Amino acid sequence: MNRNDEKKANRLIDENSPYLLQHAHNPVDWYPWGEEAFQKAKDEDKPVFLSIGYSTCHWCHVMEKESFEDQEVADLLNKDFVSIKVDREERPDLDQIYMTACQAMTGQGGWPLTVFLTAEKKPFFAATYLPKHSRQGINGLLDLLPKLVEIWGKERERIEQSAHEITESLKKHVERDLPGVEVTENQKLPSKNLLNKGYRQLAGSYDDVYGGFGRAPKFPAPHQLSYLIGYWKCTGSEQALGMAVNTLKAMHRGGIFDQLGYGIHRYSVDREWLLPHFEKMLYDQATTANAALDAYQASGDQEMADFAGKILHYVLTDLSSPEGGFYSAEDADSEGEEGTFYVWSPDEIIALLGSENGQLVVEYFGVTEKGNFEKGKSVLHRVHEDKAFADKKGISTADLEKIIEQSRLVLLQARTKRERPFRDDKIITAWNGMIIGALARGTAVLGDSRYAEAAARAADFIMEKMVSEENMLCRIYRLGEKTVPAFLEDYAFMAQGLVELYRTTFNSRRLEQAYLLTLTIDRLLNRGDGKLLFSASAENIAGLPVIAESYDGAMPSGLSVSIANYLKLGRLIRQDSLVEKGEALLRAQVDMLERYPNGHTALLAALNYALGPPEELVIAGEKGSEAVEQMAASVSKKFLPHLDLLFCPVGKSSNSDIIFEMCPFLKETKAAGKGTFAQYCRDMQCLKPVTTAEDLETLLLG
Repeated sequence: MNRNDEKKANRLIDENSPYLLQHAHNPVDWYPWGEEAFQKAKDEDKPVFLSIGYSTCHWCHVMEKESFEDQEVADLLNKDFVSIKVDREERPDLDQIYMTACQAMTGQGGWPLTVFLTAEKKPFFAATYLPKHSRQGINGLLDLLPKLVEIWGKERERIEQSAHEITESLKKHVERDLPGVEVTENQKLPSKNLLNKGYRQLAGSYDDVYGGFGRAPKFPAPHQLSYLIGYWKCTGSEQALGMAVNTLKAMHRGGIFDQLGYGIHRYSVDREWLLPHFEKMLYDQATTANAALDAYQASGDQEMADFAGKILHYVLTDLSSPEGGFYSAEDADSEGEEGTFYVWSPDEIIALLGSENGQLVVEYFGVTEKGNFEKGKSVLHRVHEDKAFADKKGISTADLEKIIEQSRLVLLQARTKRERPFRDDKIITAWNGMIIGALARGTAVLGDSRYAEAAARAADFIMEKMVSEENMLCRIYRLGEKTVPAFLEDYAFMAQGLVELYRTTFNSRRLEQAYLLTLTIDRLLNRGDGKLLFSASAENIAGLPVIAESYDGAMPSGLSVSIANYLKLGRLIRQDSLVEKGEALLRAQVDMLERYPNGHTALLAALNYALGPPEELVIAGEKGSEAVEQMAASVSKKFLPHLDLLFCPVGKSSNSDIIFEMCPFLKETKAAGKGTFAQYCRDMQCLKPVTTAEDLETLLLG
């Protein structure tokens, strides 16, 4: 029997979010975010207890088990507070506002996020994880809640003044002027020196022993690696490329990568990439696969291709929904503990594989009697270089690879009998846009058509099933229900993914969809003062406008991706107004870039693209013909981040193609030649067309 079967449900039982439903049988009288809760707080003169988290958050589970399932804590909350639970993945706008407040008040942030508010939604106290009982200098809820109630009753004026001051400070933060920057149309873009500064900051924190940046914990930060590869392309810095490739190799071989089922975990708690925080997020799969694809194109290192292919295999295998979209995440916990699903002892492996192969696999993956995890278990990781290990065992590298792959499949099958971590099956538009782009590139770079086919299904699902009656994107889909209006990042990442899908499939409809989404950003979210709104919602959250941040977190910032979309689409369809708007937004961010360039690598990548001379390649021919496919494949062999690719269809069936409406200049290209050809233009100067894939490759790479 499920532990919740006999427990009374609270209001969250009517919600669609898996995270909120996890709390639907808590004794806490939870409300979802909404005016009902705040009206109750106002009517009953109570403070609001706001808890923000997400379904695969380990410490959110810990706090629920310790406190929100505890009747003693629930009684305090129900008596003296109005309690609201929010899924940060559904409402990133609320998370951004109150996380900023928490960081301003405490100097730190994280999840679960705990904030106490007035009925006007103004914060006056914030923290992250709070235990039930006070320990190690952390206030426990049983001590903190009565203290706050006492202060609320005796020092209301001070609390309200504090809440007002915090809110006003947040307003100044989000609406702050950009010192020294007057954004004008004729102002020059930030200089290339910022690209160098960003590189130097990354190089200064690079771990030349284990890869990555800093010590511990280590996060993948694949957008930083992609930036380094782009920096190598424009400067020739072999060190930049080496930092990216070596970091990706360390991740691929470490415990942060699931060596059996594939997929990248959230982060490593140690310097060596060995012990992960085990949750798997869709956005991490997308950004890491993209970085590995970049590294393969730039370096030709086959391990990078293998790494990207394995991540995409995991996504197709474990995160695909039958309807076409992709689920958001898998939890870190199973059987009530973190990592249980993933770890092994030597005896377990040998029992499944036999003594000879079992001992080899145990040694290959660093599994010991003592273990590197809890309870004598080990996280699998590759300890040796394959050739050196094969030589040590007196076998060929090919034989070693065969044994490891056969053993992997046996262990993977055995692992399916364990209790699997919870999978969050909501579909998030932004994250789907990210994986659509990675999958499309996977087909272009690796030559596996399955990836683009899956990307196309997901794109159709989003654009057909996740659009409101007002013809606006929605952010969330689950169990047949679409909810929450889309945010900036949803429009931005979806547009970016559709552009990549167009480059791979030459389906003009994808380019049109990307263009229309970018126009929506421009219409609803571009304030015209160098800032983009995070949300077009009319909801008043303590009078705070939610401005898109330029800083990259676990994902590249939606602002930076939007700027890149303005620039790329403007160049692709030769619409100068889009380019000008992208450049205006870019100029407005110069202060942030000057202060902390390595925290804005997606923005630096957009700057790198903007500073480079326009490069355009038009391939003309019969869509789907062998000659066109060969030319397209030749474009994907190397890392060409500044190259804008267009396809000009020829033949009778091409006359109605919408590409000629979006790019009327292609009509001249269509009439200019016969058969299949490609024309390369750089900085508005076009070279003589070439007619073979070999000549095109020579032209692009020479």
